[in-house]
Amino acid sequence: MHRFYLPPTDCHGPSLLLTGREAHHALHVLRLRRGEHVHVLDGAGQSLKCEIADAGRGRLVLNVRERQSAPALPFQITLAQAIPKGKLFEAIIQKATELGVYRIIPLVTQRVVGKMDSKDAAQKVDKWRTVAIEAIKQCGSDWLPRVETPMSINQFVDQTRTIELPLVGSLAFDARHPRQFFESFARTHGRKPNSISFAIGPEGDFTPDELSTLQTAGALPINLGRLVLRTETAAVYCLSIANYELQADSSS
Repeated sequence: MHRFYLPPTDCHGPSLLLTGREAHHALHVLRLRRGEHVHVLDGAGQSLKCEIADAGRGRLVLNVRERQSAPALPFQITLAQAIPKGKLFEAIIQKATELGVYRIIPLVTQRVVGKMDSKDAAQKVDKWRTVAIEAIKQCGSDWLPRVETPMSINQFVDQTRTIELPLVGSLAFDARHPRQFFESFARTHGRKPNSISFAIGPEGDFTPDELSTLQTAGALPINLGRLVLRTETAAVYCLSIANYELQADSSS
């Protein structure tokens, strides 16, 4: 069944209205017509099974037939990712969404290729949020990740001080396998962390000063295996580990 997105504020009442890009896709790409059924996601845990009551003139009127609510994951994963060149960040957002990330923070670091002014940043963020919306429609996630505006290392540190297990990808000799930190947290607290973050540097890694800032704020250095990973691969690697460690049934 085809999926569409409407923000939570537009998902009240017995009928919904699709306009703009969503309606254009439904009418001119999928060629949906009256009587067909679709799913609407609000990105806040709600999935609505709807029947098309009217289609045309750039809009669709949907009658809600069934509402379902999915609880949020019992943990929140934040990905702080140095912005790579080109469209790689869009691919990172897509994969991160599929892997259940809660929050995506674009990092502007010293070795990021290409800087952006406030206007460019606003346009980029709008595009990145659209990518996240398309990703939940594709994978069927009931929860839309937050895509923040780009920020510096210091801003990231200031905004994420309450995260229980902050980790940073590092090429330093003292970096440890992520599992060691998950196990250490569990021994200390008797449970898995409720919140976790990964800071992933650009090609060429964080500068020593940036890494020092992150570690001084509490980030624990992790290695990502024997090979040096590209920045987009590192993001997927870290989020996959988090899913494995946090979703695994400890009794099995």
